[in-house]
Amino acid sequence: MPRTRTPLEVAAGKLISAIQREWGAEAGDPASVASEQVMHASHELLQAAKVGSIESVIGSGSVSEFLGKQWVNAHPNVCPYIEALEDLSFRVKDA
Repeated sequence: MPRTRTPLEVAAGKLISAIQREWGAEAGDPASVASEQVMHASHELLQAAKVGSIESVIGSGSVSEFLGKQWVNAHPNVCPYIEALEDLSFRVKDA
């Protein structure tokens, strides 16, 4: 039986997908190197979400800071996914 993913894990997965779309759109460009690094960082968020705490990875900062504000500002399509992950993270923390 497949493991059920928590809403936090689902949000982290959606963020990874959004970042992968940005990375794919940049394929072959020098900017794709930075996007690939951000994609790897987002996988760290997913691993943290599996244990229920992205704060264990981002500390007292934000997801945007963890991924790199400059990269996030250059890729606004990922912002709704970052906001959703942060919103769920705060709900989990406060529960």
